[in-house]
Amino acid sequence: GRQHCRISDQETNGKNSTASSNDFSDPVYKEIAITNGYINRMTRDELRSKLAEFKLETRGVKDVLKKRLKNYYKKQKLMQKEPINGDSYYDYICVVDFEATCEEGNPPEFIHEIIEFPIVLLNTRTLEIEDTFQQYVKPEINPKLSNFCISLTGITQDIVDKADTFPQVLQNVIEWMRQRELGTKYSYSMLTDGSWDMSKFLNIQCRISHIKYPSFAKKWINIRKSYGNFYKVPRNQTKLTIMLEKLGMNYDGRPHSGLDDSKNIARIAIRMLQDGCELRVNERMHAGQLMTVSSSAPLEGAPAPQMPRYRN
Repeated sequence: GRQHCRISDQETNGKNSTASSNDFSDPVYKEIAITNGYINRMTRDELRSKLAEFKLETRGVKDVLKKRLKNYYKKQKLMQKEPINGDSYYDYICVVDFEATCEEGNPPEFIHEIIEFPIVLLNTRTLEIEDTFQQYVKPEINPKLSNFCISLTGITQDIVDKADTFPQVLQNVIEWMRQRELGTKYSYSMLTDGSWDMSKFLNIQCRISHIKYPSFAKKWINIRKSYGNFYKVPRNQTKLTIMLEKLGMNYDGRPHSGLDDSKNIARIAIRMLQDGCELRVNERMHAGQLMTVSSSAPLEGAPAPQMPRYRN
């Protein structure tokens, strides 16, 4: 019942023109199109009233409410046509939002090191946060945190001084994921708020720590891309606080706490899944470079986590 969060409309329009004429000739799609036109003409109050009638979430800006109602009707119509197979989606989504060393203005030569590694485990069936992981990390190149970094993240010098170095924390992360049978019994995907967590922070950290980039983090869902494509909003409206606001939610916790940020990102993911979005892997690392994953690529879960090998 979830709609794909397309990378681009051009990509789907051009490639699937033949398929469209066959797949969408069913009268049910004409009914959906007529209903969508009716929803487009509704006021915000009418939208909220109709959503309340179906016991759906009524918070959010008008465009979000329209999308929510359209997806509800579409799901109902398609379920009447044929039952939805609920077994083809990830069982879990692992939300990660690193905190890293930083300086005011971040000079170009500054090397960022991960100082907080959080994971929020989102169950896609129950749409609930099932578990969390959080460990702080001792930086090695710049072991002394700047006052700016302490003020921004709330992570003190004492906290990182007592923490393990990154390879040990990564080993703990992998053990935590294994205990939850991710990649073995349950399929899962990583999810981040933007590209930087994996393509920059984790990539740089692995080089600093002389370990290979972990295979389980080579593909992920960039929720900013998914949100922008699903709700049809420009990229400058996909910052964490703006996404929450547009969905009718407030930030919970302390901004720039990795764990609190991850929990809030998970709340956005939950709302998007409720609204009918099928969050799919849309970015990956290949040969050390950030690449886009096509929305037509098969839905594959991340591999069972393993500790990467050390390199010279």
